[in-house]
Amino acid sequence: MGVLGAGLYSGDLAMDLRSTVTAVARLPYHADKLIEILCDSEPAAANNPDDQDHTTFWLVAADQFAKRAIICERVRDNALAIIDSGTDLAMLDKLGMDSSGLRKRQKMLLELRQRITAPAAPRKPRPVLKKPQALLMEIGDVLVYPTFGGRCRNPYFASSEKDRMGTMAPAWTRDGWSAMVIVDCGRAFDFLAWYRPLTVSRATVDKPTLVDLRGEVLWRLARPGTCSPVHSRRMGFEKLGVLPIDPDRLRQAFPGMRPGTRAAVSDISIANGLNVAPHVPEVLMPNSGEPANYSRGRPYPTILGIGQILSG
Repeated sequence: MGVLGAGLYSGDLAMDLRSTVTAVARLPYHADKLIEILCDSEPAAANNPDDQDHTTFWLVAADQFAKRAIICERVRDNALAIIDSGTDLAMLDKLGMDSSGLRKRQKMLLELRQRITAPAAPRKPRPVLKKPQALLMEIGDVLVYPTFGGRCRNPYFASSEKDRMGTMAPAWTRDGWSAMVIVDCGRAFDFLAWYRPLTVSRATVDKPTLVDLRGEVLWRLARPGTCSPVHSRRMGFEKLGVLPIDPDRLRQAFPGMRPGTRAAVSDISIANGLNVAPHVPEVLMPNSGEPANYSRGRPYPTILGIGQILSG
C-alpha cells in the first residue's frame, strides 16, 4: 500500500491505478471489458480479498468510474460491499492505522459512497480512441538519440532548459549519443502502442553509425514503454536503418522478456528505459557470463554484439 494514509489516494497502488484508469478509459470498450483489463493489470489486488490493496483497488476503481460516468455494476457493488461491511477499515486497522486515521477514513468512505450511488449526471460521452495508435517504430529499427551525461531528454518538458535533475542542476544539454534497436513492439488490447528497446550500455561522444553498432558493443535490454510523436521529436530520435531481428534468437538471449502491455496501460514512457552509462551505473550492465552485482539495484540483461539476435 505504500504510504498508510486516510485519503483514498494516499497509497502507491491508488496513485498508479488512477493513472491506469485514465489510459484504459480511452479504449472504446464497454465498462465490463474495462474492469477486466484493470483486474488483469493488478491481479493480486483485484482478485485476492486477503491482499492489503484489495479494498483500495475496488474503491479507487469505483471512484474513477463514477467521475467518468462509466456505469459498471460489478465495480459499484464490490465497492459498496467493502464500505458497508467495514472490510477496508478492518484492513487498515490490521496494518496499523491509528484511531484518528480510521475516523478520517470512515468519513472519506461515506463521501465515496454518496458519489458512487448518486445518479450519473448528464455529460458528453467519454473521449475514446477511434482507431489503434500508430506504430512509430517497427521491430529492427535502429535509432540514435542525444544524451547528457548518459541521460536522454525528458520528453515531458517542452524545453530542454526546464529539464534539470534539480533546481540547482544544469539544464539538459547534449554532450553525447546513445543508440537503440527496437526488438519488440505491439498494441495492448489492439489499441495502445508499446515498444521494447535494446540500448547500447554507454553513451559516446560521436554519433554512432550502423557499422559501429554491428561491432563488439555491449547491449542492454531496457524496459518497454510508450512513445508519442511529440515525445519522439523531443528526444531527438534519428533512424539509421533496420536490422533483421530473429525472434527465436531474441527469445534465447532474453528468455524472460514479456510484452509491454503493462507499460501501455499505465502509459509509461519509453524514456524511462533509455538512460545509459554514465548516468546508469555500469555495474548494472554486466557482460554476459559475469556474476550479477545487486549492490546498485537489479542488473539488466545484456548481450555482447548485436549479431547474437540477428537472422542470417
